[in-house]
Amino acid sequence: MIMEQNHLDVNDLRIRYYPDPVLRKRADEITNITPELADLADTMIELMLKADGIGLAAPQVGLSIRLVTVNLTGKPQDAQVLINPVLSDFQGYQESHEGCLSLPGISGKVRRHAACTVQALDLDGNKFVIDLVDLPATCLQHETDHLNGVLFIDRLNAISRLACRKGLKVLESTYQTK
Repeated sequence: MIMEQNHLDVNDLRIRYYPDPVLRKRADEITNITPELADLADTMIELMLKADGIGLAAPQVGLSIRLVTVNLTGKPQDAQVLINPVLSDFQGYQESHEGCLSLPGISGKVRRHAACTVQALDLDGNKFVIDLVDLPATCLQHETDHLNGVLFIDRLNAISRLACRKGLKVLESTYQTK
C-alpha cells in the first residue's frame, strides 16, 4: 500500500518547501493503483487549488512516488491526475516565467520545450497519451522534473539564478530540516 511505504497519512499532507530533501529524490514508480491513491490525488488537488497552483507532484507533499496533479483553469472539475508520466517527442523551445509551490517567493525565467507528448496512467490504470503545447507543456515538464528530483531553480538562466540567491538563502534558513 502506497501510504505505508511512505509513512504518511493522507490527512497530514502538506506542501514541502525547499530545501526539504524529499524534493531532491527520484520518485519511485507506482506499481499498484489503490483506492488510497485516489484519496491522495484528491488531497493533492485540494492543496494545489488552495495554494493557487497549476500543478503539484507527490514529492512536493512528501511522497516519493510518480504521481502528478495538474489544473490549468483553477476549476475543480478540470483537475487531472497522471500516474507514472513519461514525456517524449519534444519540439522547439520557449522561455517563460516560472514559480513553484515548494519555493514560495522565488521565480525566474526557464527555457523549456514548447511542445511534448505525455504518456501516463489514470486512476483506473488506463494508459493515455496527450500532446501538449505552451503552458500545459511547461507545466508537465516542471512537474515531471519534481519526480526526478529536479527543481525549476536548477534550470534558471544565469540572471534569474543570481536574482534568486537571497530568496533561496531565506528559504534555506526558514525551512531547514534537522
